[in-house]
Amino acid sequence: TRKYSYQDEGDVADITRSDIQIFDAGNAPTTREVKETDVEHDAGDKGQFRHHMMKEIYEQPVAISNTLEGRLVAGKLNLESLGDLSHIDQVQIIACGTSYHAGMTARYWIEELAGIACNIEIASEFRYRKSVVRPNSLLVTISQSGETADTLAALRLAKEIGYSRSLTICNVPGSSLVRESDMALLTRAGAEIGVASTKAFTTQLAALMLLTAALGRANGMSVKTEKRIADSLLKLPSLIEKALGMDAAIEALAQQFAEKHHALFLGRGDQYPIAMEGALKLKEISYIHAEAYAAGELKHGPLALIDAEMPIIVVAPNNELIEKLKSNIEEVRARGGELFVFADEKLTITPQSNMQVMTVPHCDDIVAPVLYTLPLQLLSYHVAVIKGTDVDQPRNLAKSVTVE
Repeated sequence: TRKYSYQDEGDVADITRSDIQIFDAGNAPTTREVKETDVEHDAGDKGQFRHHMMKEIYEQPVAISNTLEGRLVAGKLNLESLGDLSHIDQVQIIACGTSYHAGMTARYWIEELAGIACNIEIASEFRYRKSVVRPNSLLVTISQSGETADTLAALRLAKEIGYSRSLTICNVPGSSLVRESDMALLTRAGAEIGVASTKAFTTQLAALMLLTAALGRANGMSVKTEKRIADSLLKLPSLIEKALGMDAAIEALAQQFAEKHHALFLGRGDQYPIAMEGALKLKEISYIHAEAYAAGELKHGPLALIDAEMPIIVVAPNNELIEKLKSNIEEVRARGGELFVFADEKLTITPQSNMQVMTVPHCDDIVAPVLYTLPLQLLSYHVAVIKGTDVDQPRNLAKSVTVE
């Protein structure tokens, strides 16, 4: 079928071969609007690819272009659809899993570029603790499906405790989060079949950058900064296309992970959440235990784990933290760790006996978190293929987490 209808909370439907009768929460007969889906008939086709996940990784340039369509016109940001964001003094982001990592990245952008205080919390934690609502706050929920149980429950709780304005960043029009939020910024990533999110994540980041620009514009962001954001977003699809050219080299690199049982991901600043996302992808589909640390935290415990059997994956864009990161790399190398560094092509990081360097296309710092996600996605995919796991449907996981 292409026809469907959304039921309100508490609805019950009596379905027979010839008829559908709907009753509301008070058991009174009611009707719900019938809609027609615009999802393409071949959305579930893998095409030339072995797995949905790889197909969706390669769809990211087009997916991000779709996210930006109508919102980036003739090189300028068109943000009117987000409504009036003036008088916002604080942003509270709520999400789970991969969407949480997108929100963590956005916190850096919102505070640095828009100059607005931002907090990020896991939805299942937010809904089970008492929190203080600051005046003039915007609640932002992030979800691929728009049906994530904890995020939806957190939104409902947030409304009860005093959040008067809510916005969701979501991939599914008409989903529960979209319908129950005051505003929605749809990512338009298209159907994502693989359980391990790829294009849904990068389009969330693109949408969050648009939100950052809208908040900044309402808070006196300079024309120069807004232009920098617009220029960076405009170049992003072609940059991702270039990064996909790393695929063959990363596939060869993945062979070295075949017998590994643990991995450590390192990043600094807005690359720390990207390291977290890389670790999540590896553990989700290859079942290798992986964790991420802010590189500056190495001395506070993780260095004890370093030996020749522990691969350490580092994301190293050319930003103001690079010298600090190089120092962290040396700390690991001096202790015999096996390093895999994804570094900006303009950096001079020399490969060593226990350190391999993969060059990543140069880009503006602003969009580096999106770009550096790509090699980590490819790495996790190829490691999983080598280990023979079910890439698209990892054990114990579901695409849409609709229960606690």
